[in-house]
Amino acid sequence: MPTSTSTRAPVEAPASVRFARRRQPARWLTAGAALVLAAMFAHFLITNPRWDWRLVGGYLFSADILRGLLNTVLLTLISSAAGLVAGVVVALMRLSDDPVLRWVATAYIWFIRAIPALVLLLLIFFLGALLPKLSLGVPFGPEFLSVPTNRLISQFSAAVVGLALVLGAYSAEIFRAGILSVPAGQLEAATALAMTRRQRLRRVVLPQAIRVIIPPLSNELVTMFKNTSLVSVVGYTELLTTVQLIYGRTYQTIPLLLVACLWYLVLTSLAMIGQRCLERRFGRGFAAGRPGKEYSR
Repeated sequence: MPTSTSTRAPVEAPASVRFARRRQPARWLTAGAALVLAAMFAHFLITNPRWDWRLVGGYLFSADILRGLLNTVLLTLISSAAGLVAGVVVALMRLSDDPVLRWVATAYIWFIRAIPALVLLLLIFFLGALLPKLSLGVPFGPEFLSVPTNRLISQFSAAVVGLALVLGAYSAEIFRAGILSVPAGQLEAATALAMTRRQRLRRVVLPQAIRVIIPPLSNELVTMFKNTSLVSVVGYTELLTTVQLIYGRTYQTIPLLLVACLWYLVLTSLAMIGQRCLERRFGRGFAAGRPGKEYSR
């Protein structure tokens, strides 16, 4: 018996029908409260003479402040690069089939999480009190090369090593979480296509894992800008140390702290812009529209 198929034309709303937008009074309340708070904060910034904005503008681009800012950026870049490399290595060790590598990586992450970053920096800087010299040679045997520890552990090297160790531990867990977020079925399909382990990692795992890795890893890199202020305990003259040295002489504490805050805001804003660009670049094809929009309705 022949069957006839018919396609139903889409129903169009009459021209006289008007659609009303849903009223959301809660948004007006939150917007009003935000405007009031913003106005109060702006009034506090403008009318309080103790901020001394003229002094802030005079110090903002001074030679000493810019030198400290350059040291902060340099320390952040070197520590971040070393920390990310360490994080990748530790993450692969955590995912390894070798139990010894897994336990070593787990112990490293446990130790760094347990010790405050400030204490770790001090331990590295004063390592010479525990080990007067660092040597290479046969274990429990003769030494081939020996160097005084204080010659290797300077203020800058202690800051780089300490910050890199901290970032390496936390970024390792971020890398591991990103890799584990890839469904196992895709790895099985890639194996069925005779892909090598390196090909699976490069073509299947990393393109999907990096989308998950970028937000928390960017947060760690932004935190690195602020963690550089901890190296003041070892005497390295980054931005905050420079500010402290200046207001220690002039007693102009609040204006100079505001100078440091403004520069930290600039550095953090640039890092967040880079994060946003990376998220757009690697998030194409995964979600249409604003991520998380369906949860805010």
